Amino acid sequence: MSTTVERTRASDRAYATLLEEIQSGALAPGTVLAEVEQAARLGVSRTPLREALQQLSADGLVEQQSPRVTVVTDIDADDIRSLFEIRRALEESAARLAAERGDAELFAALAGEFAAAAASLDATTGRDDYYALIARFDAAVDAAVDNDYIAAALRTVRTHLVRVRRMARDKPERLAASVAEHRLIAEALAERDGDLAAHATHVHLRNALTSILDSIQNPDHTSNRGQS
Repeated sequence: MSTTVERTRASDRAYATLLEEIQSGALAPGTVLAEVEQAARLGVSRTPLREALQQLSADGLVEQQSPRVTVVTDIDADDIRSLFEIRRALEESAARLAAERGDAELFAALAGEFAAAAASLDATTGRDDYYALIARFDAAVDAAVDNDYIAAALRTVRTHLVRVRRMARDKPERLAASVAEHRLIAEALAERDGDLAAHATHVHLRNALTSILDSIQNPDHTSNRGQS
């Protein structure tokens, strides 16, 4: 029993490390993840490494090219469009459900935080706080929806979104628009207006996709952080 638990923990550690490295770009698309080398680098045996690679493969972040060689998958404009198609379907549905089921006072408070965030986006710490606020907003929506299937699907989408955000340019005008868009969604949720929440989510995702595609197709950027 203890051996199984230890292997699971080793697999979880390997998975977490590789996931962070893929999402951050430390392991770029096309990077070969040979079992022997990666197991030694991560300080695990090959069995938990294989389990970690299997999970990453299920996430769509790596693919197996041979029995012992796995590579980090690429992500291009078509992949991003496809990702946003499923994101749009999931998040618009989630917005409608959250408007019905959520805590109106909580979303009103989050709307106030988005309003306050607009004044601090010029500073790096302000942007960090804003991304943390988005994460708390997403968590509040997930909790309000209370649907394990939707939550699981959104976790997969968000796993890939971290890579997409890294590829996009940090544009001040897009950040400001994103704040306003999130504020409108939160206000609609606070008012229990599902139609407005879904429409505002649709507009936000359309604008985010346009900005991300512009960034990767015109890569004259100096920052590796994007908005979504």
